[in-house]
Amino acid sequence: MKILLRKIGFLTLTVAFFAVPWLIPATRDYGPGIAVLAGIIFAITIGNPFSKTTEKLTSTLLGVSIVGLGCGMNLLEVLRAGANGVVYTMIGICAGIGLGVLIGKKLGLARNTIYLVSIGTSICGGSAIAAAAPVLKAKAHEIAIASATVFALNAVALLIFPTIGHLLNFTQEQFGYWAALAIHDTSSVVGASFQYGATALEVGTTIKLARALWIVPVTLFISCFITQAAVGEKRKIQFKIPWFIPGFIAASALVTWLPSTAPAGGFVKELAQYLMITTLFLIGANLSREKLMELGFRPVLHGVILWIILASAWCTAIALNWVNCVK
Repeated sequence: MKILLRKIGFLTLTVAFFAVPWLIPATRDYGPGIAVLAGIIFAITIGNPFSKTTEKLTSTLLGVSIVGLGCGMNLLEVLRAGANGVVYTMIGICAGIGLGVLIGKKLGLARNTIYLVSIGTSICGGSAIAAAAPVLKAKAHEIAIASATVFALNAVALLIFPTIGHLLNFTQEQFGYWAALAIHDTSSVVGASFQYGATALEVGTTIKLARALWIVPVTLFISCFITQAAVGEKRKIQFKIPWFIPGFIAASALVTWLPSTAPAGGFVKELAQYLMITTLFLIGANLSREKLMELGFRPVLHGVILWIILASAWCTAIALNWVNCVK
């Protein structure tokens, strides 16, 4: 009976986080933050009864949500914003990985853990870790530690970034840039930007996807210069582009060059926002007590130090107008 009640409660909350923001507009600004927090609390206190299913579903739902958001965006504006942010993303990724390796070595971490946490922090969280892990030939526990560290910090960012942005009186463009350059996972960038406003959401999503494309050159670099081939084995060059990036571009292109599809695209974008809130609840629910216990002190310290340095640096640069935050 207890298991049945847990399942009913979990499914009810999942549906509620999609339906309530749709039916009650006043709840939309608070939906993302409440969703991820509710998911974490439910998982830690009661337990996620569908943990295996939600772990598989979240990446797919995230991708669908991002493609759906593209249905309401102009591709030319998307490309313009991405081009404006390319220099900043390059600087952030190079600095992030360089600092991450330096800090990780000082903490005495294993090579794979250093690179996985550094790449996850610098590029796009779980997606970057998933892409880099096979190239590094990382073991399961190394992937789990890096993923859990980055995920925990994502949850923190989703909750505190909008508050800090308001305290600093960031414009929506400024906040979109800060979220895209300083938060790990695409889901948390979208969630935090969504809370801040429509313009912040568009800017944050666009810059973040441009940042995610750096998975390709970084994994190529790892294949060529970091990974060591086994004895008698040829070095294999591997890279992987997250499917939702070309999907987002294709959706934006459709509504840009076929204006008749724009009304339907706007409706799809709206549904995608509610689906994103639901996905954030499921993402929060994936953080179990077991995952928290397996983190270990040094990998978490590595991730926290690196993230605080990068987030603070970008925040300062944006506040001082060193970053040209144009839409």
